[in-house]
Amino acid sequence: MPAPNTLGIDFGTSNSAAGIAVAGRPWLVELEPGQTTLPTAVFFEEQPRRMRIGASATQALIAGEEGRFMRALKSLLGTPLLREERRLNGERINFIEIIARFLREIKTRAEAATYQEFTHALSGRPVRFHSRDDTRNAQAETDLRDCYLAAGFQDVRFMYEPEAAARATVPDKGLGLIVDIGGGTSDFSLFRQQDSGETEILASYGLRIGGTDFDRRLSIDHVMPLLGRGSAIRNAFGLGTLPAPARIFNDLATWQMIPFLYAADSRHKAQDLASNATEPTKLARLVTVLEDELGHDIAFAVERGKIQSNQPDHPAPRIDLKDLERGLMVPLTEAMVQNALATQVDEIAAGAAETLALAGVRADQVDRVVLVGGSSLMTVIEHRMSQLCPEARIHRENAMTAVADGLALSAATAFD
Repeated sequence: MPAPNTLGIDFGTSNSAAGIAVAGRPWLVELEPGQTTLPTAVFFEEQPRRMRIGASATQALIAGEEGRFMRALKSLLGTPLLREERRLNGERINFIEIIARFLREIKTRAEAATYQEFTHALSGRPVRFHSRDDTRNAQAETDLRDCYLAAGFQDVRFMYEPEAAARATVPDKGLGLIVDIGGGTSDFSLFRQQDSGETEILASYGLRIGGTDFDRRLSIDHVMPLLGRGSAIRNAFGLGTLPAPARIFNDLATWQMIPFLYAADSRHKAQDLASNATEPTKLARLVTVLEDELGHDIAFAVERGKIQSNQPDHPAPRIDLKDLERGLMVPLTEAMVQNALATQVDEIAAGAAETLALAGVRADQVDRVVLVGGSSLMTVIEHRMSQLCPEARIHRENAMTAVADGLALSAATAFD
C-alpha cells in the first residue's frame, strides 16, 4: 500500500511553515509571496466578513482596520479557553475552529504549490506544552489533533520539535544538544550523530517558556508601569490606597489574553481605576489602550524593542509607544534585558542541564549546541549555553527553519 501524501507542518506560536522532501532535501512551501514562513496570526475582518491569516492579518491590525486580531493561538492548547465558544463576526466559534481554519489554509496553499492533495500531516509539537502538568500536556495534543482533523486531514502524527531539528542538522559526528526556543516553549534534545548522518536521540525535555514570555516580562517590567501598574488607587469606600490590581496589566502583557480585555467589563474596570488613581495620567493611558484596542500595538512595540536590544550595532534600542502617546518610549539597554529575563534564562539553562542529566551525559562532553528558533539567538541565551557547555561549538546557521526542515524530511515516512 503506497504511503499517503503527508505534509510536514511546523505550527508555531509566532510563525508557521510547511514542507516536503524533494530528492532527499527539505523543500519548504512558499506560503506567502517570497516567504516560506508566515506569522501565526489571524484577523477577523468585519466588512467583508472573513478571516485573514499571516502577514495579511498583521497588516490589517497595523492599518487600523475594523476587526479582531489574534496571535499566539498555540498557547491555548490544553486550556479550557480553547473549546469555549465566542461570537466573532456574527458567528459562534471556538479556538479549535480558528486554528483549524489556519491549518486548512496552509494545506490549501501547499496543495496549490505542489499540485497534489495532502491527506495526512506530520506535525511538530513541543516536548511539553505545559511544563509540569501531564494531564494538560495530554489534552493539548488531543486538542491539536482535533484541529488537524477539523482542517481536513485524515490523520496526523506528531514529532518532538527538537527531534525534527536534529534530523535537519548537517552530519557531524559526536554529541549535540538542540536548544529550541520557540514563541511559547523551550525544548531540548540531546543526540548522538554519526558521520553518515545517522542520528540517535538520547533524551528530550521541555518547558513552557518562550519568546512571548520574554516579551511579557519586558512589558510588565518596563511598559505596564507607564499605564499604572503599581500605582496607588484610592479606596472608594474609605481612607487609604491600594495598588492597582495586577491582573489587568499581566493580561495586557500576554499576547493571547489581549483580545479578551476589550470587553465592556474590562473597560469599565479601567475607567474606575483611573477615576480613583493618585497618578491619573498613567491610568488614563490604560483606558485609552482598551478603548482604542491598542494592546497588540504595544505588544509589537515590545517585540521590536527586544529585537533591537539584541543587535550590537543598533544605536538606541527602545520600546517606542508612539501609537499610544506621542514621544512616549522606554530606552532598552542590554543590561535591562538581562535583568528582566534573568529568571527565564535561568530556567532555560536548568532545562538544558536536566536534558543532559536524563541522558547521563556531562556538560563538558557535548560537542556542539545547535540553536533553533528566533529567541535562541538572543545574546543572553547564547552566553548561558556557552557557560553550560564550555567545550561545545555553537551552531546558529539554520535557526529559523530547522524544525520545518526536519519535519519536511521526515514526512514521507511518518506513516510507514
